[in-house]
Amino acid sequence: MTNRLILRKRYIATILLSCLVALGGCGKEDQQAGAQNGPPPTPVSTIKVTETPTTIFTSLPGRVNAVRDAQVRARVNGIVQKIEFEQGREVKKGQVLFRIDPATYQAQAAQAEAALNQAKATAGSARQLANRYSTLVKSNAVSRQEYDDARAQANQADATIASAKAALDAARINLSYTDVESPIDGIIGRALVTEGALVSGTEATEMAHVQQLDPVYVDFTQSTAELYRLRKAMADGQLTKVDEDTALVQLELEDGTEYAENGKLLFTGVSVEPTTGQVTLRATFPNSDKLLLPGMYVNVKLEQGKDDKALLIPKQAIQRSTDGLSNVMVVREGKVSAIAIETGGDVKNDTIVTKGLKAGDEVVVEGFQKIRPGAPVKPQPWKRDNAAAKGGQQPDSGAQQPPKQEGDKPAPDESKPESQGDKPAQ
Repeated sequence: MTNRLILRKRYIATILLSCLVALGGCGKEDQQAGAQNGPPPTPVSTIKVTETPTTIFTSLPGRVNAVRDAQVRARVNGIVQKIEFEQGREVKKGQVLFRIDPATYQAQAAQAEAALNQAKATAGSARQLANRYSTLVKSNAVSRQEYDDARAQANQADATIASAKAALDAARINLSYTDVESPIDGIIGRALVTEGALVSGTEATEMAHVQQLDPVYVDFTQSTAELYRLRKAMADGQLTKVDEDTALVQLELEDGTEYAENGKLLFTGVSVEPTTGQVTLRATFPNSDKLLLPGMYVNVKLEQGKDDKALLIPKQAIQRSTDGLSNVMVVREGKVSAIAIETGGDVKNDTIVTKGLKAGDEVVVEGFQKIRPGAPVKPQPWKRDNAAAKGGQQPDSGAQQPPKQEGDKPAPDESKPESQGDKPAQ
């Protein structure tokens, strides 16, 4: 009886031990399976990098200048009697702007005119005497010396007339200067003197400022290093040269908006500023609405070449590190890698990549905020239409769109994305 009880206990213990071993093995298998499967791939939006014919624009800082800039100054001394213009308005060349008290100059002109009339009368008498002596000298009624003296006095009287005419002209010119006129067509600023103020022609008192604002000049500078890089790329055949006479010049205002009118490049400087190492360029822009004002800072976008094999990616796909370097996330064999890149300028909402990528690379545009290098991802085509905010506005260059959650389906769209690349691998 005792032996049977002992055998039964051993049998039960053996069964329990076998169950525990089996359960332990199942737990290990589940852990190994979980370790092998890992977390599910993260959905991301990607594009395929393609070679795209692109016009190369260089962004350069510039400043607006008036085509003509004239200072209205006094040319005679006197008291300002009247201001004849409305400040800040358009004026025409020859339009009277100020009136200086003309009394003194009217008197001087009258005096000069009287002197001229006196000289004419004296000259007439001297000429008659000389003519009379010319007849008498032949009959020896007067001496030869008397005749020569009469003729000299007549010539002197003629010279006095010429001098009096010049004095009258000068007096009339000074009188005309009492009406201060605009030297050019343009916009006049504020009056720098008031009625009753004493102005000086000797010191050329500045009275107002007139500027021609349509068109306007935009002067901008480019570093010689950048200019050399572009010319070297053209010499190597990487870029196609653009004729300066037909080069497209665009403006971006201080608030980031694009100016509606395109400009024309007038010239490129032939010398380098030794202190800055930069070359000065000048363009002209129409300015009928007077939006561009002298002294305004602008960003000039100058067409300097064409690249038939440019690699473009959306600006929002680029991540900036604290040290200013740029990198992107690239999908390879279902996983992402961080790739350092170099950029060569912007084309609207895209950036030209000059180093680090090649055609066919699959770049993450949306969703890289929640992944790390080496993480598995589930790529899906990124569509530019999805990046536009409500109302049709494009996001800022640095703005990132919220990542799509797993299970979200892209809106049906029969059109191809702008990247026109191959469909990314699923």
